[in-house]
Amino acid sequence: MEQLSKFSHDSFLHKFTPTFPKPKQLHSSLSTSLKMLLFILLCLLATLFLNQKQKHIFFLALSTVFFFFFIFKTCIISSSPAIYLVDYSCLKPPNYWRVPFSSFLEHSQIVHSLDQQSVDFMSKVLVSSGQSQQTYIPPALHFIPPRSTHEEAIKEAQIVLFTVFEDLLSKTHLSPRDIDIIIVNCSGFCPSPSLSSIIINRYSMREDVKSFNISGMGCSASALAVDMAQNLLKVHKNSNAVILSSEILSNGWYAGKNRSMMVLNCLFRSGSAAILITNKPSAKKDSKYKLLHALRTQGAFDDKAYNSAIREEDSEGITGVTLRKDVLHVAGELLRSNLYLLGSSILPLEEKIRYGISIITKKFLKKSTEVYVPNFRKVIQHYCLPASGKAVIMEIGKNLKLKEDEIEAALMTLHRFGNQSSSSLWYELAYMEGKERVKVGERVLQVGMGSGPKCNCLVWECNRPIIDEAHRGPWADCIHRYPVYM
Repeated sequence: MEQLSKFSHDSFLHKFTPTFPKPKQLHSSLSTSLKMLLFILLCLLATLFLNQKQKHIFFLALSTVFFFFFIFKTCIISSSPAIYLVDYSCLKPPNYWRVPFSSFLEHSQIVHSLDQQSVDFMSKVLVSSGQSQQTYIPPALHFIPPRSTHEEAIKEAQIVLFTVFEDLLSKTHLSPRDIDIIIVNCSGFCPSPSLSSIIINRYSMREDVKSFNISGMGCSASALAVDMAQNLLKVHKNSNAVILSSEILSNGWYAGKNRSMMVLNCLFRSGSAAILITNKPSAKKDSKYKLLHALRTQGAFDDKAYNSAIREEDSEGITGVTLRKDVLHVAGELLRSNLYLLGSSILPLEEKIRYGISIITKKFLKKSTEVYVPNFRKVIQHYCLPASGKAVIMEIGKNLKLKEDEIEAALMTLHRFGNQSSSSLWYELAYMEGKERVKVGERVLQVGMGSGPKCNCLVWECNRPIIDEAHRGPWADCIHRYPVYM
């Protein structure tokens, strides 16, 4: 009630606050004026260039153009508001959600009437996946047979989303009515009303809160949601945006016997994250990170890539997600194209030149020449990689020439919590913070890859000292036991 009263008082004061020209209007007006001035100067340059007799005037005009271009670039193009990651929360599921391998295999065998070969196949997937015996699945999947109903999926969504949202509000000392934008991403569960509407209704959020729901984006959705929030915050000044990332498993259980569809039953585990980002200048002091770059690429235009991971019916009409053998190759190609674009923005000139020379050499001089892999470690100190499986993490680390400690966060997250889809990136960041490895000024790269396929990269810069995180968050009871040998 105290928070609601505060909000009403603030709204009352806002009605009687004098209005001034909006920064966006001033920015637009100044930008247009400079563009017109540059156009006029370029026309003058063209005229003087044709008349070489007035060389001193020509060079004076040329210098003027460069001067105004510099002003335009520094004052206009770079005037977008800074985007800060204030804080985030990750779900630590209750212990009764835990699913040891033996229980998982026994339940699967009973429910699906599997033969021994199928059980052996699932056992092999579990052991080779890189996850431990401590991962979690929701209560609905502990029943025999699993209760894969809409009602159970709603219950799971309320538990995983409400818990992290409330924890985030507690950490940041915000009221639900302080939130201006809310984005919820969940790939496989899309109820009506939407998950974002469920949150708004539960916490009586403001009537003008801007809500969005993202589905079908797979493991890339959380990074994608950050990029989406960034674009919204460029338009809506002085605003707070909350992103809720999760994957609801209760309704996603595959109940058939197609092995390519059974794999996800073995890999996906419960997890959820809530992230607060803002463009408020006052948040600079207390925010953990500043967003430097956000980049999205996708390969849905290619049929082979599009069908590499797809939800469909098996021969018996049972719906599941098929993972085809070329999914790793498709993911590798997509990641390569994404990092190429990202590298053009953040890599030092030396790395760009070496990469360019290797491309030219391979194309025109020596076909057998290997394309140079840029050294991202010169500008990125920490990496949050897709926790899709041990083989995926190791392959990405190899391609990026990362050291063992640089892929440690991804491997340990996979070991402790399994593949939590889009929220895994935040458990990895929490692991690095728990180990107190992220220092002020250092950069963190988050890579999200999902069905479609699509790849989304985020580059954050640490904004303040991050300490004492080992006693908070999902790693609080086990961070001292990691890393472990896998």
